Amino acid sequence: MNALNGFLPPLTPTGTSSLVPSPPWHYSGTLLTVEYRTDPGNIRAILPADLDLAPDDPGAVAIIWADWQSCSDGGLELLDPIRSQYLEAFVVVRCSYAGVVYSRCVAIWVTKDFAMARGWFQGYPKKLGSIQVTRIFNRGKATPRLEAGAQLGASLSAYDHRLASAVVTLRAPAESNGFVNGHRMLHNRFLPSIGKGDGLSLDQLVSMGGVDLDLGQAWEGDAELSLADSPWDELHSILPVHEIIGGYYREVGTTFDGGELIVDRSRAV
Repeated sequence: MNALNGFLPPLTPTGTSSLVPSPPWHYSGTLLTVEYRTDPGNIRAILPADLDLAPDDPGAVAIIWADWQSCSDGGLELLDPIRSQYLEAFVVVRCSYAGVVYSRCVAIWVTKDFAMARGWFQGYPKKLGSIQVTRIFNRGKATPRLEAGAQLGASLSAYDHRLASAVVTLRAPAESNGFVNGHRMLHNRFLPSIGKGDGLSLDQLVSMGGVDLDLGQAWEGDAELSLADSPWDELHSILPVHEIIGGYYREVGTTFDGGELIVDRSRAV
C-alpha cells in the first residue's frame, strides 16, 4: 500500500498538495491593536465553564488587525506570495485556568484558506473575511510615517457585512502593544463525532505561544472603534464597547513550533 503524506489534508504520495506544511511556521508582519473594556459578564458568557475570568481588569478586550507574511522552513512560500501573504482580524480576551492567566482568541477572520486551516489546528475559531489595514511605508506621500500624529485605519467585513472599523492615532513610543494579548494562548480544539449525538471525537484544552520573538518598537495612541453584528456573525452584541483603553502599533516576527496539551477529554473512536 502506498504511503500518503502531508501535515493536513489533502494527503498524497508526495505531500505536495497538503493545504498546510508541517511546523515550524514563521510569521513577519504588523499588528494594529485597539484595546477596550466591556462588561466582564460578557466575557464570562463566552468562556467554557472550566475557565475563569482574569482576576484583574476582567472586562478587557483586544481587537487586532494583523498584516502577515508567513512561511515554513525553507521559505518557498515567499517566492509565491499568494501562499505567504494574508490579513486577519482577531478578538482576544483574558482568562484564568488553574490559577494561571492566559490570553484567548474568541473570534477571528482571515483572508486565506491555509491560514484558516492552521488556526483550526491550533484551536483558533477562524472564519473567512475581508480585512483591510493601513500600511506604513518609508517613502512617498501615500503613507503615514511611524511618528506622533500618524493615523491608521482598519476594517473587518464578512459575507459582505461590515463588522468592525477602527482608527488609531499614534502618540508616542511605548513599552508594549497592549496587555490583553500578552500571555500564552489557551484554546479548545474540538471536532464533533461523525455519529449523530455521539459527542466530541476531539476535545482538548491546549496552550501555545510564539518562539524566536523579534519585536519592533511599539507605539501607543488614541483609538476609535465601532463594532456591528450581521445575520451570520456576532461581535457587537457579544462584546460591546463600553470604554476605549487605547490603540497600539508594532512590527513583529514570531514562530509557531507546537503547543502544550493541558487536558484531553476526547472520546475514543
